[in-house]
Amino acid sequence: MTVAESAPLPPARSGPAALPPFAARARAVGGSPVRDILAVTARPEMINFAGGLPAPELFDTEGIAEAFRAVLAETPERALQYATTEGEPALREGLAGRFRGRGLATDAGDLIVTTGSQQGLALVATALLEPGDTVLVEDPCYLAALQAFGFAGARVVAVPGDAYGIDPGALEELVVRERPKLLYTVPTFQNPTGRTLPADRRAAVAAVAARRGLWIVEDDPYGELRFEGERVPWIAAQPGAGDRVALLGSLSKVMAPGLRLGWLRAPAPLLRACVVAKQAADLHTPTVNQLAAARYLADRDLDAHVGRVAAVYRERRDAMLAGLADALPEGSTWNRPEGGMFLWARLPESYDTTALLPGVVAHDVAYVPGAPFFAGEPDRATLRLCFVTQTPEEIGVGLGRLRAGLLGE
Repeated sequence: MTVAESAPLPPARSGPAALPPFAARARAVGGSPVRDILAVTARPEMINFAGGLPAPELFDTEGIAEAFRAVLAETPERALQYATTEGEPALREGLAGRFRGRGLATDAGDLIVTTGSQQGLALVATALLEPGDTVLVEDPCYLAALQAFGFAGARVVAVPGDAYGIDPGALEELVVRERPKLLYTVPTFQNPTGRTLPADRRAAVAAVAARRGLWIVEDDPYGELRFEGERVPWIAAQPGAGDRVALLGSLSKVMAPGLRLGWLRAPAPLLRACVVAKQAADLHTPTVNQLAAARYLADRDLDAHVGRVAAVYRERRDAMLAGLADALPEGSTWNRPEGGMFLWARLPESYDTTALLPGVVAHDVAYVPGAPFFAGEPDRATLRLCFVTQTPEEIGVGLGRLRAGLLGE
C-alpha cells in the first residue's frame, strides 16, 4: 500500500478553503506614515508641510518635453524597445561625467540606472542581506530605508549621533559589538532632519568601515540642492572607501520624480550582484525615460536649472525659519539646514506630535510626526517640516494654522 493510499485527503469543505498566509515580512513591515498622511492631505485648501515632494511649478516641463519629442522622433524603435539591465550607455556616461566634474573618478561601467534611487536601495539590500543580518542606520532615519531593510529581514540598530549626524566613535563601538553587514546614511541634507555630516566625520566613518570591514550605503538624493556653504565630498570619495561604498543618487529632486530615474555607483562585485537582482525585479528601467534624460543632460544646463530651484527653495526655507518662533510652543528647538527640503523641530517634552496631528490637520495644515523615523526608542516630541512646496506667503499662513492646531486655538 502506498503512502497516498494509507493517508487519503481530507474531505473537501463546502466553501472555499483558506488561502496560505502572506510572507512574514509582508505582515511585519508597515506602510509609510508619510504616504498615509499624503492620502488625507490632498484637499486644495490644505497647506502640506508633510510631503517630500519637489515644487511642481519649478519643473522644466518644456525642456523635458523637448527631450522626449527628440528621442521619439529620431530613434523611436530604440526608445520603445527593451534595453540592457545596466542602463542606456548615453545616460550612464552623462551621469559619470557629472561625478567626474565633482571630483569622483567614475566611468559608465561603474553605474547602473535604477527605477529611482529607492530601487537602488532595495537592490543593495537584496544583494547583501540575509534574514537576521544587522544593519546600522542613523537615528532618526529615512523611512523607506527602514521599510527596505525590514523586507530584507534585517535587524536594524540605530547609531548614536548629534545635530551634525553620526558619531564615528559610537559607530565603531557598534560595529565591534553588533557585527553589522552595512551602514546606511544620508549624509547631506538628511531626510528627515536636514542635517549634513561634516567632512572630518565622513573621513572617520570611511576609516571605520575600512578598519572593521563594513559596507556603506551612501544615499544622496538632496546633495545638489545647496543654498549656502561649501559642498562636502562624498564618503565614497574618501581614501580607502572605493571598494566598500554603494552611492545612490536620483534625478527626482533635481529634474522630476515622475521619471523614476536613479542610479547606483558601486564596486564591480556588488554592481554585478545588483544587476542580477534588477533583472529579477523589472528587467530594466524604462528605455524612453533614460534616453530622454540623456538627451536633456546633453542639450540643457541641468546645473543652471538646479541653481534656480535652489534659489527658490532657499527663500522658502527662510520664510519657514522666520515664522517658527511664533508657530511652535515656547521651549521648542529647530535646525537651520544649508540645503535640501526639510527641517527638524522638537517641541517641549510634554508634547506628542503623533497625538497632536489630527487636531492640526483639522486646521488644514500637516506635518510628519518624528516618531516613525526612529529605529530605536522614538522621540515623540519631534516633527519633520518640508518647506519647498509652498510659497513664502503660503508658508506664513500655514505656520499660523500650525500654531492654532498645536496650541488648541
